[in-house]
Amino acid sequence: MSEHTLAVSDSSFDQDVLKASGLVLVDFWAEWCGPCKMIGPALGEIGKEFAGKVTVAKVNIDDNPETPNAYQVRSIPTLMLVRDGKVIDKKVGALPKSQLKAWVESAQ
Repeated sequence: MSEHTLAVSDSSFDQDVLKASGLVLVDFWAEWCGPCKMIGPALGEIGKEFAGKVTVAKVNIDDNPETPNAYQVRSIPTLMLVRDGKVIDKKVGALPKSQLKAWVESAQ
């Protein structure tokens, strides 16, 4: 976990994501997921580049099964953009950093 990402649990999701100010990029991931590990560093860099504007929140689906179930997460990595408590966009699968960054920028 990078210093520019926030570990979020089922119990903190409401406060950390839904009630957060600004844009939140939520990464549903697991320790055993290769593609999740591939995009981890890029998400940390995005968290650093957009510090103060975008929160990168990571939800480990093995430790926190309720939240991914509530958002119909069927495969990982699943990424969601959340603003004002509402999911505004969702992507499934590992994307290159350039695409992730463009996606975040388009939602600002």
